[in-house]
Amino acid sequence: MSDRPISITMPDDGRVIRGRVLDGAGPTIVWLGGFRSDMTGAKAEAVTAWGHQHGRKVVRFDYSGHGSSDGAFEDGRIGRWFAEAKAVIAAEAGSDFVAVGSSMGGWMALLLAREHVAGLSGAVLIAPAPDFTDKLFYPALPPEARARVDAGETIEVPGEYGSPAYRLAADFFRDGARHNLLDAPFRLGVPVIIIQGMADRSVPYAHAQRIVDRLVDDDVVLTLVKDGDHRLARPSDIALILDAVGRVTEE
Repeated sequence: MSDRPISITMPDDGRVIRGRVLDGAGPTIVWLGGFRSDMTGAKAEAVTAWGHQHGRKVVRFDYSGHGSSDGAFEDGRIGRWFAEAKAVIAAEAGSDFVAVGSSMGGWMALLLAREHVAGLSGAVLIAPAPDFTDKLFYPALPPEARARVDAGETIEVPGEYGSPAYRLAADFFRDGARHNLLDAPFRLGVPVIIIQGMADRSVPYAHAQRIVDRLVDDDVVLTLVKDGDHRLARPSDIALILDAVGRVTEE
């Protein structure tokens, strides 16, 4: 098996989305990273190492404005990043793949499943954050920041976990709302495993329960980690994630 770089050129503006592919057998594991994360994080590396150990193909990439891909972060939108995920999947995932999504990547995985993207056979969601722009992020902003968003202005947001501040356009929130999933029941048609920390301050575990409630016709397993935070990157957390990946890829 080899770990090779990939480059996908998006047709709308020519920005290049960069990633890496570990070649192996299917079903392919597609890693979908989180908001302001990149493909070299601890969980992405652990999933890739698991793929190497088990002879699985693993695809990972950076959204535009993240990691090694082109583009300014401030230009990012949920719809733009979702289009990039679909482009990478179309180019590299093959006819059978499992989506493994962390935080915002969980939203991406759910959008893929709701669209019934060809080849998707299961999903592992790690602290999934569908609808976070509208239901979690915007309500948590200070009143003056919400007022600026409502007025169509760009705001600066403090970073988390020691990362620097960043800027978000008002349209980031408007675009996110156009991709909301949790306002009504929906059906995916693939098995889903959710791993959620109960000590998560970014995505409360009630949010994961709401996802389960909306997936009324699907096979969903929810695992709650009592002392788990949003990152879920401790060895014990990663062991749970890899166990879930193994279960979904073997079904």
